[in-house]
Amino acid sequence: MAVTTFHDFPLAPRDREWDGAAAEKRVRAWADAQDKPTPRYRDAHIWYDAGSKQNFTAYKLLFTDIANGRQVAVPRAIMAAGNIMQGSRGGIDLPEPDITRVKNHLAKYYKKMGETAP
Repeated sequence: MAVTTFHDFPLAPRDREWDGAAAEKRVRAWADAQDKPTPRYRDAHIWYDAGSKQNFTAYKLLFTDIANGRQVAVPRAIMAAGNIMQGSRGGIDLPEPDITRVKNHLAKYYKKMGETAP
């Protein structure tokens, strides 16, 4: 189990809509991850199961998208991930030791947005 490294991606505009399914397609194409996940694909998520990293289903909490050929962190995706970590949408099943690290990762983006993390 693993929390991805914080990369301090630039933020997309605050009003950018979040469509996770569409973002997933753009990230896969941009990361050259059509057949299997790549390191660039991994970095678009906050958490992944390191023991199954060759499976797309091992990756959770997608928070980036591609805009003008660049990977950007999407504020609405960050807030959705924060809410999921608080139990919305049924929550998320992560190993206990990773929960604090995921929340810390999210908190850095909340701070960058001028917000307080949940």
